[in-house]
Amino acid sequence: MSGQGAPRVAGDASGLRVAVVASSWHETVMDGLVGGALRALAEMGCAEPTLVRVPGSFELPVVAGAYAEAGYDAVVALGVVVRGGTPHFDYVCAAATDGLAQVATRTGVPVGFGLLTCDDEAQALDRAGLASSREDKGREAAEAAVATAAVLASVR
Repeated sequence: MSGQGAPRVAGDASGLRVAVVASSWHETVMDGLVGGALRALAEMGCAEPTLVRVPGSFELPVVAGAYAEAGYDAVVALGVVVRGGTPHFDYVCAAATDGLAQVATRTGVPVGFGLLTCDDEAQALDRAGLASSREDKGREAAEAAVATAAVLASVR
C-alpha cells in the first residue's frame, strides 16, 4: 500500500501566509483533501490560510505561481485526476506535476504536492482524508509545505 513509511511532519505555521489552491473536480474527494489541509494548518498555528478553488488540476500551477509571486510563504496544491479511457490522464498529470515543480523551483516558495493521480475513484477516496480513508494526502501536503518553509527560512 502506498503511504507505508510516510513521515509524520510537524511544523509551526504561525505567522506564515499559506495559500491552499484546490481543484473542483471530484467534489467528495476534494472536500476531503481540503479539509485535511485546513485541519493540519490550523493545528500548526496558521490562523487564516487563503483558500481558492480552480476548475481542475491543470489550472493548479498558474494559480499556485501567482500566490507564490504575491509573497506567500507556502502554497498547498490539491487536486485529483482519475484515469479514464484516453491519454488525457497522462497529459494532465504530467502538466500539473511539472508545473507545480517549476513554480517551487522558480519562486523558491514551497509547494505542498497534494495531487492525487489514481486509477479509479476508490483509490482517490482512500487517500482523501475522509472518515473511511486510509490516508490523508491533504494533511500530508500541508505539513510538507510548512516543514519545507521552515527549512528554507533556516537557510536564508
